[in-house]
Amino acid sequence: MALSFLWMADFQPIGAFKYSAAEKQISAGRKEYSMQYHHISYEQLEQFCIQAFEGYGFDADAARRITDVLLAADLCGIESHGIQRMIRYHKEITGGMVKLDAKPEVVFETPLSAVIEGNDAMGQILGVQAMQMAIGKAKKSGFGMVTARNSNHYGIAGYYARMAAEQGLIGMSMTNTEAIMVPTFGRQAMLGTNPIAFAMPAAPTTFSFDAATTVVPRGKLEVYIKRGNGLPTGWALDETGHDSNEPERVLKNIIGKTGGGILPLGGSGELTSGHKGYGFAMLCEIATAILSGGTTSNYIYKTPGRSNIAQCFIALDYGMFGDKREIEKALSQYLQELRDSDKAEGQDRIYIHGEKAAEANRRVRREGVLLNEKTYAELRIIAEYTGAREALPEYMD
Repeated sequence: MALSFLWMADFQPIGAFKYSAAEKQISAGRKEYSMQYHHISYEQLEQFCIQAFEGYGFDADAARRITDVLLAADLCGIESHGIQRMIRYHKEITGGMVKLDAKPEVVFETPLSAVIEGNDAMGQILGVQAMQMAIGKAKKSGFGMVTARNSNHYGIAGYYARMAAEQGLIGMSMTNTEAIMVPTFGRQAMLGTNPIAFAMPAAPTTFSFDAATTVVPRGKLEVYIKRGNGLPTGWALDETGHDSNEPERVLKNIIGKTGGGILPLGGSGELTSGHKGYGFAMLCEIATAILSGGTTSNYIYKTPGRSNIAQCFIALDYGMFGDKREIEKALSQYLQELRDSDKAEGQDRIYIHGEKAAEANRRVRREGVLLNEKTYAELRIIAEYTGAREALPEYMD
């Protein structure tokens, strides 16, 4: 399957690191730029991941499918959701949270909808199955919506939205996650990062938006820890409900359920519209957990040996509203008008959602995936465990 070209709300290409003045100030007293990055061939990394997932016990088709979703993030230049998440999957697979022999089953269905019981399957496998089902319904009846419960982490939401767009449909996907978001005026994490993704065909680049409803996702904390950098003020709260610049402390509190977490999109309180990010997270929670009969974010990972994540997949044939070519033409024209509109002082370009990732894709395929040394050390552990030592690529530089 082709790459999902996305715009993620916290998109930050990782070519040559350029830290903002705020980040540098926050990191005073900490060792900056201590983490070394190296390029790894994308094709070699892809083969390593496939062999590693086969080493865990997945069949060849499933291993390739999981790899395709996982590395889609790296191809977009989004470090937080790509190969650096491999160690998380290693822990969940070896810990029994992901059931290798799981067989998702449809437990409720209409011509337009379905609910899938995931039975603790790998999230990427369940996600592709669910979106394929939604696409099939949309092609037959104009609309398809499939929810899933008792799934696992499924990668970037935009991958599934893009699946529908590649079939000439509007695609949407959402997932709830472990509670990480503190609701407006609260200090206890009650909602997940709860991303919402939307994709629709357009020329020359598909419109593709994928955003967490938190200021940043959990993966960004993991990246900042690996880099040895502090968090910008306004991203997260400590256990007392006050701003925290310490990613280790915030992540420890999230895992230990001891209070604090990441703020909703918009930040703290109502002045900068944090209540809107909170509301968007609730839309995701309703579409995933409530409609699937699954688990809300505040109960995810609380059942021993299960994650209980819930997801939603939507496909819509916009031919229900007129000539599809004319609709696509209208969208493409508007997107071009946005590109051509007046730029702010000092700016020379307005991006359309999906363009940055498309450019990153070309760069990564040409120059390789930029990998930090801590993530590479984790891959060594995985290579030893899965028997994929020979497939682990060496640095290109």
